[in-house]
Amino acid sequence: MGTRLGELVERFGGQLAGDANLEVTGIAPLADAGASHISFLSNSKFRAQAAQSGAAALILTPADDALIGDDYAGARIVTPNPYVYFARAAQYFAALHEIKPPVGIHASAIVDDGAQVDATASVGPRAVIEAGAVIGAGCVIGPGCVVGRDAVIGAGTQLLANVTFHARCVIGQRGIIHSGAVIGTDGFGFANEGGVYIKIPQTGRVVIGDDVDIGANTTIDRGALADTIIEDGVKLDNQIQIGHNCHIGAHTAMAGCVGVAGSAIIGKYCTFGGAAMVLGHLTIADRVHVGSGSMVSRSIAEPGQYTGFYPLAKNADWEKSAAIVRNLSSMREKIRALEKTIKTLTTQDEK
Repeated sequence: MGTRLGELVERFGGQLAGDANLEVTGIAPLADAGASHISFLSNSKFRAQAAQSGAAALILTPADDALIGDDYAGARIVTPNPYVYFARAAQYFAALHEIKPPVGIHASAIVDDGAQVDATASVGPRAVIEAGAVIGAGCVIGPGCVVGRDAVIGAGTQLLANVTFHARCVIGQRGIIHSGAVIGTDGFGFANEGGVYIKIPQTGRVVIGDDVDIGANTTIDRGALADTIIEDGVKLDNQIQIGHNCHIGAHTAMAGCVGVAGSAIIGKYCTFGGAAMVLGHLTIADRVHVGSGSMVSRSIAEPGQYTGFYPLAKNADWEKSAAIVRNLSSMREKIRALEKTIKTLTTQDEK
């Protein structure tokens, strides 16, 4: 099943150079695209490869079109942001080929009589939906999922296989939670009495907004008293840990293995590279971008790019540098003493 280039332009805009009736069946990388594919150029370093691509059509910027348009044999869709255009077109092609799960409740699913499941929702094999839970219109609850007591799943949200969505937690519309994710686990809260840990009951919820994607095996802890909040449009990759009482601002994105300790407040439109860490009880402003592997150990009040890791080196060189770092305090005192001595000698010479 394919679509005409003219139909793509009608849907997503852009300026078409070429045959509007040309049919394409999907999107492929520049090197792999064939006569039935559309491809895209979002990095000018690949202009030469794009010019030689066998794709039927190419999505590219006006600047790239001016440089390689005459060399490329296929049709072209010219747009300011080819990567975004590619994303929207890819969604469209995926929808054309999507096999939707059957509407209704599978015979092996267990749905409590006190739960509300919309007639248009799909509940897969061996899923469990507990009393008081609300499953909205068009939701997909995949095989083996557990939706806890009084939890709320908004319209159009999908829980893929084996997601656990604990009691009283809430997610808005059009969300996607990937396999193995656990939402609403107990936060890591204990009081210490003479070396013995006393558990603090975690009675808050996890409240998630609309259009949120949560990756496989990611865990989000419920709040201790108040709620853990994930605002609209947040994108979380696989194997991320969000601690209790955190607040993640709208449209923030985190790559795999990020860890956020409890009660951290993170602003809107932030990004965190893979394996970045955020200590608890910190506040991070809007539009802060943290590099991969960085450790955020203090609050950040200004937007910008932040990086906090030591560059990779041979182990012997790293050990030498570490030894120097350990001695920086004593070196500083020696430098201060030398500066004081130099100042005294300079003053005497001037006299």
